[in-house]
Amino acid sequence: MPREAVVEAYGLSKTFGNVKAVDGVSYSVRRGEIFGILGPNGAGKTTTIRITIGIIPPDKGEAYILGYNVHREPVKARSFIGVVPEISNPYPDLTVWDNLMLVGKLYCIPKRIRVEQAVKLLEALRIQGVYNRKAKALSKGMRRRLLLAMALISDPDILFLDEPTSGLDVISARIIRSLLLELKKQGKTIVLTTHNINEAGMLCDRIAIMNKGKIIASGTPEELKIRFGKYIRILLRFNKEVGVDAIKDRLKDSKVVVQGARITIICRLSDLEEVLSEIVDFIKSRNLRVEEFQASGPTLEDVFVELIQGGA
Repeated sequence: MPREAVVEAYGLSKTFGNVKAVDGVSYSVRRGEIFGILGPNGAGKTTTIRITIGIIPPDKGEAYILGYNVHREPVKARSFIGVVPEISNPYPDLTVWDNLMLVGKLYCIPKRIRVEQAVKLLEALRIQGVYNRKAKALSKGMRRRLLLAMALISDPDILFLDEPTSGLDVISARIIRSLLLELKKQGKTIVLTTHNINEAGMLCDRIAIMNKGKIIASGTPEELKIRFGKYIRILLRFNKEVGVDAIKDRLKDSKVVVQGARITIICRLSDLEEVLSEIVDFIKSRNLRVEEFQASGPTLEDVFVELIQGGA
C-alpha cells in the first residue's frame, strides 16, 4: 500500500508582472520521504515552495498540508511544518540559545521540553560550543545550522528547506545533510529545493525537475536515469598504447578520448551494441590485451542537462 501524501499541490500558477514564475505545477510528497525540487536558478522552485506553505497566494491552484488547505486553513496547516528559507537570518542581537528559546516560546512549547529539544539540536548540528554567542557574530554556515535548529525546535512533522546548503562550507553542508538523513530515519517528511545535482542524488527519494515554471520530469533518481539518460561511458586500458585515429575512425558517432593505453568512450545507449562490436574487432585486429574495463550508465547530471538544455 502506498504511503499517504502529506503535502499536495494541484495546478499551482503564479505570475509576477510579465513573468510566469510557476505554471500549472502539481506534485505530492509521501510521509517519511525526502522530496527534492531540482532546477536551475529562476526555474520557479522557491515560488512553488512559498505557495505550498502559504506565504504567498497562487493565482490558480490549491495546496494542502496533511489535508488542510494552506490558504483557507493556514494556522492548522502551518502547525505541522518547519521552514528554512534560503534568504533568512536569526535575530542578530540574540544569542544562539536565546534564538532557540524565543522560537520555542512562540510555538508555546513548555520550557522543559524546549530546553531538552534545544540541547539535542545544538549537539546534532555541532553548535553547542557557540550557544552563548550572538547570532550576528556567527559564520554563514553556523547561522544556517542555527536556522535549521530553530525550524526543528517545535519537532514538526514536515520540514521545508529552500537551498539548504547553498554557499556553505563543506563541513556545514555535510552536517546538515547528515541531520536530514537522520530525520528521515525518524519518520520526518522533508521537502527541499536545490540546484545542487549531487546533493539531490544523495538525499532525495524522489525528485521533481523544474524549468521555466513547470515540472518537466519526476521520479526516483534511478527512474530518471533510466527514462531520460541517453549516454554511457566506457573506460578501457590496454597493455600498450593505441593510435588515436585508428579507434576514432571506427567510432565516428561517439566521443573518444585517447591517453596512451587508456581510452574513454562516450556513446549513446542506442549505439552500445554497435560500439562494443567495433571495440572487440579493434582489440582483435591490434592483438591487444584489456587490462581494465569500466562502464558507467547515465548520471543524474546527464539527465538534468539533457532535460534542461537538450544536450549531451
